[in-house]
Amino acid sequence: MESNRIDRRGFLKTSAIVTGAAAAHRYLYAEGAGAGIPTRALGRTGEHVSSIGLGGYHIGQAKLSDDAAVQLIRQAVDRGITFLDNCWDYNDGTSEVRMGKALAGGYRNKVFLMTKIDGRTKQSCAQQIDESLQRLQTDHVDLMQFHEVIRLEDPDRIFGENGALEAMLEAKKAGKVRFIGFTGHKDPYVHLRMLETARQHSFHFDTVQMPLNVMDAHFRSFTHEVLPVLTREGIAPLGMKCFGDSFILKSNTVKPMECLHYCLNLPIAVQITGIDNQQVLDQAIEAANSFKPMTDVEVAGILERTKPAALEGKFELYKTTAHFDGTAHKPQQLG
Repeated sequence: MESNRIDRRGFLKTSAIVTGAAAAHRYLYAEGAGAGIPTRALGRTGEHVSSIGLGGYHIGQAKLSDDAAVQLIRQAVDRGITFLDNCWDYNDGTSEVRMGKALAGGYRNKVFLMTKIDGRTKQSCAQQIDESLQRLQTDHVDLMQFHEVIRLEDPDRIFGENGALEAMLEAKKAGKVRFIGFTGHKDPYVHLRMLETARQHSFHFDTVQMPLNVMDAHFRSFTHEVLPVLTREGIAPLGMKCFGDSFILKSNTVKPMECLHYCLNLPIAVQITGIDNQQVLDQAIEAANSFKPMTDVEVAGILERTKPAALEGKFELYKTTAHFDGTAHKPQQLG
């Protein structure tokens, strides 16, 4: 009986974050004019972006041709997706090159463009920023993020003397970058340490990207530990790994639309999802357009169903293995 009470407290804690925080920040759910897809406020930036974002990694994979990737990106934008995600290291630059081609011909002005860099030193960061801009065929990005902040020492390197933040601030002053954020997928404690290090240097991030999904609530939870901090400080939360690169779906505990709606129910600015074919694009747009705030009972039902599979993190491999750690496989990218 006692264990049941503890479980219920856990469910209610998550429900409070999922539904209570959303209710307290109704501005997130402002409807946008873009092809019917709702938009949400991007923290305190004054920007609004589509509630679903197109992930950059998948559009650079070899199974897609350049032409198919360009067509998919442009179709997503035409149908109302305005937030585009990318990274300097995705598919050795192919993802940014393809997105740059897709944004030619006036498409750049229709989107909020984000990319990420790996460099931890001032020199490596500056070089990667310029390479990303060249590949993306633009003179600036709307948001640049420090990628894969997954080690306890990453905040020290980024904020240290001749660290990456110096290059990022110079890029912002030069008009190459509008807003600054960071991403990571390993452990919520690393995110909290990055935020604390920023406070110590009187720096305020505009965005923070992290894995948010139906299993995160049960294991090393960004939902419990980081999301409330971002909400309180006016930093825009960017969700990723809704499906855990399909591993969560392989648990056979939840359906794709349930995963997407659960994430959209969180008080986030945008849920970024990998899109590499027509069916997945249609699914993402349907999720955005059909989403309605979930009740506590609906949230608790999903969490109860996924908890047994989630407890050891075996379907969140980005937390428990180095499988998704690109900078672990290529540490030279850190500089």
